Amino acid sequence: MVAGVQKIQLIKRFFSAHSSAIYARTSEIFSTVLKKICFYVNISRILHVQNRHKRPNNLTPRLNLNRMRKILTTLTLLFSVIYAYPQQDAQFSQNMFNKLAINPGYAGSNDAICGVLLYRNQWMGFPGSPKTFLFSAEMPIYIIHSGVGLNVTSDKLGFENNLQIKGSFAYRIPVGTGKLGIGADIGYMQKSLDGTKFIANDPNDPSIQMAAVAGGAPDFSFGLFYNTTDLYAGVSTTHLAANSISMDLIKTTMARHYYFMGGYTVHTKSPNWDIKPSILVKSDGASTQLDANCLVDYKLNGDGHIWAGASYRIQDAIVALLGFGKGPFNIGLAYDFTTSEIKNYSSGTPELMLKYCYKPIKVIHTSRHQDVRNLGRFQK
Repeated sequence: MVAGVQKIQLIKRFFSAHSSAIYARTSEIFSTVLKKICFYVNISRILHVQNRHKRPNNLTPRLNLNRMRKILTTLTLLFSVIYAYPQQDAQFSQNMFNKLAINPGYAGSNDAICGVLLYRNQWMGFPGSPKTFLFSAEMPIYIIHSGVGLNVTSDKLGFENNLQIKGSFAYRIPVGTGKLGIGADIGYMQKSLDGTKFIANDPNDPSIQMAAVAGGAPDFSFGLFYNTTDLYAGVSTTHLAANSISMDLIKTTMARHYYFMGGYTVHTKSPNWDIKPSILVKSDGASTQLDANCLVDYKLNGDGHIWAGASYRIQDAIVALLGFGKGPFNIGLAYDFTTSEIKNYSSGTPELMLKYCYKPIKVIHTSRHQDVRNLGRFQK
């Protein structure tokens, strides 16, 4: 049982320290839930001891400690995520290819029709680990100097599923040598929980959700994104309305998130080599996380290129990055080597990225004017 308690304490410290999973408020709620679960465990032990005096040895109910440790660990992890203020924004290591999901001002900045697919399997080997799928697309609308985009994110964590759909619009204006996108998005966040999979010590406890439930709420974001040929920078905030989602006994709040992103392309003396450092700062107002990234890009003969690099996420992971592009197609791979204490229970985090960008040819319309004094020459 000691090992089980140590494992629970480890999960508690991890989720309290990492904003990518849950908020700092988890610690307080975690303690309450943990005490309740431990109360049930102690009651089971007392009944077990009492029954030993009432029944013959061969009929004594056996308490499976291994199973109890698994149940206790799983319940603690799930309740700490569900009852706290969870982070609704999914985390991706290849954030340099995923700007639209967190900043609507990015829409249309590529001057191309682009689509991105991302899949992330976080903390492989850890029970109930997050599995996230994202699709985003964006394109410019030159006639109104704007851009539009669409994001669909599916995030599964244990028995909880999150689905977010949102549309983005950005108005782009020339500023200096680049353009500034002023954007907003509107969408819907849906959460669902399959409580039928919970293994409760007392299934009749009214405070434990034992049914499948779901709920949702509208969601809004705002962002500014500036880019030139070699530089980009953006600030944004998501979940502006901070709406609440109710699922029967469970209620969560979409707390606001704040982001800053920036990157630059360093051209080396060789025309084939470029260095692309970038950063992403994420905050929920209670805790802050920083991703520092660097890619080295090599241009191949023709229109192909390959890249390799690394990222460091403070107090969480070191990430290896690798990718290949040919024409409008790009494919990228990332692998997180966990540096926090959860590394003892996880074999790392793989992530796959597919991107397609088609750059339409701008059609320039010209007008032909004739001298009105000579119109008669062309009349028959």
